This record gives sequence, C-alpha cells and structure tokens, in this order.
Amino acid sequence: MANSAPCKVLIVEDDPGISKFLRTTLTTNHYEALWTDTGVKALEMISSHCPDCILLDLGGTEIIRRVRSWAKTPIIVISARSMEEDKAHALDLGADDYLQKPFGTIELLARIRTALRHTRTALEDDSIALQG
Repeated sequence: MANSAPCKVLIVEDDPGISKFLRTTLTTNHYEALWTDTGVKALEMISSHCPDCILLDLGGTEIIRRVRSWAKTPIIVISARSMEEDKAHALDLGADDYLQKPFGTIELLARIRTALRHTRTALEDDSIALQG
C-alpha cells in the first residue's frame, strides 16, 4: 500500500537565503518542508511534527545529541565547514550524513532519499523504502 502523504523534512538553518532555497527545492520535489532557525524551536518541532528527516546546519550539534537520545530520525548535516574533524564529529554524535556547502539540488535530494530509504528499510516496510 502506497503512502500518499509527502515526507516531512525539517530544515534547521539560520541563513534566510539557504533556508528559502531548501524549502523551495523540497516543496518542488513533493516533500513537506518545515523550517526553523533556532535549536530550541527545532527540538519542539521534532517532537510535535515528527519529521521523516532533518536537515541541520552544523551549529546544531547539541540537537544531534538530544535527538539521538530518543529518536532515530535521519539527520543530514549541511555546513560550509570542510574540516575533516568537523565532519567526523557530527557523524560521531549521530548524524547520518554530511553535505558540504555549496551543494547541488540533485545531490541533496539523493541524500534525503538515501536517508529515508535506510530508515524505512530498517522498519521492514519495503513498499515505503522504494518510494522516490
């Protein structure tokens, strides 16, 4: 049975230009885009809206730690930082992926699909894992 509701993606980004680009890209590609620019609001939205995936600016490492204490929601860190240590730290805290700015729309969408596929395959619902 196909799931007709669009996947919800929470964007946690304080740069208005980047957040608008992400929201437009997601909406155009049939995702429900949620957005906030603060960590406190992000934690509230994660618990109240139950997003399927989180796109998180690297400044939100505390969010990764807190979310991982109670949820397995895929977290993709989006950051301009290119240091290997920054990437490793975010991944070690529990992020599922790391996308470095600038990035293209095709790569962003592929990484979201991959994160959703891995999460949903773990739930053993193949019909959901095949959605694209």
